[in-house]
Amino acid sequence: MILFLAGTSDARELAIEMKQVGFEVLATVVTGSAAKSLQDEGISTRIGRLTAEDMTSLISEKGFQAVVDASHPFAEEASKNALNGAKAANVPYIRYERESQRFKNDKLIVVRDYEEAAKLAAAKRGIIMLTTGSKTLAVFAKELLGLENTRVIARMLPRMDNMEKCAELGIEQKNIVAIQGPFSKELNKALYEQYGVTLMITKESGKVGAVDEKLEAALECGIETIMISRPDVDYQNVHSSFDHVISELNKQLNQK
Repeated sequence: MILFLAGTSDARELAIEMKQVGFEVLATVVTGSAAKSLQDEGISTRIGRLTAEDMTSLISEKGFQAVVDASHPFAEEASKNALNGAKAANVPYIRYERESQRFKNDKLIVVRDYEEAAKLAAAKRGIIMLTTGSKTLAVFAKELLGLENTRVIARMLPRMDNMEKCAELGIEQKNIVAIQGPFSKELNKALYEQYGVTLMITKESGKVGAVDEKLEAALECGIETIMISRPDVDYQNVHSSFDHVISELNKQLNQK
């Protein structure tokens, strides 16, 4: 059996393909909706975040033969826990990583992390649309809420916990766009125009994460964009195609 960290739509597709070629998979996910989408395809799931110790214990208890980490490119802690858990349990670790994209434009600024993005946005002000999710919303709220000549529009998944987080941080309902993506370039443009956005903040999540549609729409509208680069994680055994992941699994398991 393979322990599979799922956190994206393409991770779901990889899990399905692995099952189709004969691997038994247990996918770990964070949300019930993610679990259901995998369960609908006959894939067993476990809901909840895992520490490195949890990962090691789970591998030992269930007798997993390998760990496939297909978590989100920005799920840095999950990947580090998977790396350390697999190492401690002495099983192969394989990373599926979406291909990175390179963008260049005078209105695009690439920064290292969320804190740098928030401070830069505070210096620029204006009508700011956040498309970075709810997990780091507090970082931006701390720097941006209450600033003169600044309005923060938070775009995120329509989940109850996200709405509760917005309420706790003081983000008004009129400034929340709760919608399930990915979005076309045209829909992105319509949202920017609807709110009069002057600055957009996003992450370099890869093409499957619809970053190019968000970015192209913003740049075509003349909107300045801050893009947060991916975390610097020392991954091992990284692959960016399903075929390569499956080939590597076969290679690793046949060696044992």
